[in-house]
Amino acid sequence: MTIDSTARISTIAFDLGGVMIDWNPRYLYRKLFGADEAAMERFLAEICTPEWNGRFDAGRPFAEGIAELAADHPDQAELINAYWDRWPEMLGGTLEDTVQIMRELKAAGYRTYALSNWSAETFRTTRRMFPFLDEMDGVVISGEVGVGKPDPRMFRELLSRFSLKAEETAFIDDWDLNIAAAASLGIVAVPFVDAATLRGDLRRLGLPIAAASESESESVAAE
Repeated sequence: MTIDSTARISTIAFDLGGVMIDWNPRYLYRKLFGADEAAMERFLAEICTPEWNGRFDAGRPFAEGIAELAADHPDQAELINAYWDRWPEMLGGTLEDTVQIMRELKAAGYRTYALSNWSAETFRTTRRMFPFLDEMDGVVISGEVGVGKPDPRMFRELLSRFSLKAEETAFIDDWDLNIAAAASLGIVAVPFVDAATLRGDLRRLGLPIAAASESESESVAAE
């Protein structure tokens, strides 16, 4: 992506999963499958798939989706039910380096928002677990809107709900389709790789953000 240094940004919107919050169903299912990593990956690719999870993000009730899938795969019902019963175990923690970037922007007078694909049902728990969300100016969750990114309606909801201008809004996400959708609406789209890279990208946009710390740079080099 070419960063447009002439952009006049007043608002920054962050994706959550993979950007500010470490979410991964493998954190739970490694406990359930033990050493059989291949079986776990098959289960997540063929039964509790990303597409199936995406329907919850778009507003489908968990009870409905779990019951339907368990009926289709009765031999896997216990594992399927765990997707809801033990859902908090999929959360790995706060991605502190990105949250620190948000705090620096807030301190500099920028408005900050979350724009994320997330089930409204599970977000009730998530919000309690991640108090940094209350520091932001607002949160838009797909499960409440009824559609998920990259649907343009998600981005339009953010803009309209908070009276934002697309050209003055930067959006940070780790998925290319979401970045492309945001850019198509005139939003300044910034792909997320890691916090150190994000700092450089935001500085090129003219935002008053500190350069990457030594620990962040070392983390990137280690990867």
